[in-house]
Amino acid sequence: MSDLQDLDKIDRRILALLQQDGRISNLKLAEEVQMSATAVLERVRRLTREGFILGYE
Repeated sequence: MSDLQDLDKIDRRILALLQQDGRISNLKLAEEVQMSATAVLERVRRLTREGFILGYE
């Protein structure tokens, strides 16, 4: 797993939003960080693969 310091501002924002609401939709995440849904989905997949996201509640 990488360090949180290695994450950019958008990755940290995505993690914060998911911490607040693990059931937030990918579309809503994309709106919140002003990116396309596809780009956000790729980031979420990478964050999961790298161990930053362990599960959803």
